[in-house]
Amino acid sequence: MRDTIIIHCSATRAGQDFTAADIDRWHRARGFRSIGYHFVIRLDGTIEPGRDVSLDGAHCTGWNRRSIGICYVGGLDKEGRPADTRTEAQREALIRLVEDLRLVYPDIRQVIGHRDTSPDRNGDGIISPNEFIKMCPCFDVRNEFR
Repeated sequence: MRDTIIIHCSATRAGQDFTAADIDRWHRARGFRSIGYHFVIRLDGTIEPGRDVSLDGAHCTGWNRRSIGICYVGGLDKEGRPADTRTEAQREALIRLVEDLRLVYPDIRQVIGHRDTSPDRNGDGIISPNEFIKMCPCFDVRNEFR
């Protein structure tokens, strides 16, 4: 049962466009069977299919069986630092895709960022920025998709 959507970034610099096929090649080079994400959102807002949603993803350890992985292209500024680099077209496409997925998968209970799956190291029930294992997707998904 898929109960979570996890948003990722490709950790590529602002303005550099990549395709699902590019990411598939990167993932295969790392030993994956295929692209780990179910969807990729390009700079112009085009939503490309990745791994079939009927298959478990390979995008977030411990969450792959229960989640759908969406990756937007970007996530680093021109100097290579984590930043919300989404274009307006990517923002709109992401909202539309999440809304569509919620209709198709009514068991979806939460939309989170990859960073939100980090362990709660201090045990306060909140995963704080100082606890993030990685910054991906470089914006506050929980706040945007309440």
